[in-house]
Amino acid sequence: MNGPVLIFDSGVGGLSVVRALRERLPDAPLAYACDNAALPYGTKDDGWLVARIVAVCRAAVAASDAAVLVVACNTASTLALDALRAALPIPVVGTVPAIKPAAAFTASGVIGLLATSATVCRPYTDRLIADFAAHRTVVRVAADPLVAQAERLLATGSVDEAVVEAALAPLWEPPALDTVVLGCTHFPLLRAHFPAPRPVTWVDSGAAIARRVDQVLGAPRWAATPPAAAWATDAHRAGLAAACQAFGFPPPRLLAV
Repeated sequence: MNGPVLIFDSGVGGLSVVRALRERLPDAPLAYACDNAALPYGTKDDGWLVARIVAVCRAAVAASDAAVLVVACNTASTLALDALRAALPIPVVGTVPAIKPAAAFTASGVIGLLATSATVCRPYTDRLIADFAAHRTVVRVAADPLVAQAERLLATGSVDEAVVEAALAPLWEPPALDTVVLGCTHFPLLRAHFPAPRPVTWVDSGAAIARRVDQVLGAPRWAATPPAAAWATDAHRAGLAAACQAFGFPPPRLLAV
């Protein structure tokens, strides 16, 4: 098996799972693709998004000759996994909010779900909560502005602290909340900039994604690990090359869709 593990996201959020993948599979070749020309996904129409995600992922798989596709985007995963699995000849690993581990971690029984509008209200999310946290209180907070702040952080090294604070403010209204699910892969990139008025446990999906990729691949042996590669639908967006390089990828090439 020589093809890379292809990580896909709407923007730079998928880079947050790269570290977990490299820790779990240090010899695996990685490739990255993002549909930043259509960013943000969380505010787009569902039907348009499914068609767009399938088209972009088809193009990225063809360009990279990937062995497995990681959809490192909660919005895309909760919406388009079935369509992607039907359209692609390789395994597809999705990303879902880490409701199950958060329900195990919480001591108070009150969990926050910080995600985009699309993920917060998705029926898939309703089912996750019903299946794994029916005995917990889940506070859902739509925090779409944080996507742009994560993109800004990797592009410029700075964030608007007021925007971040305002996006997180609804989490702190329930005084017993002690665990927060980061339900968007962009959000772990901002973790160091998240103010918290009390200690909380932050839970993301990076390690779970890496474990699942390991299971899907079995015990592969790469004859030679090719250099990392990256693609983007807007390859020249300011700051994107620097963001990719910070995670070990070269400046992205244009992905034509």
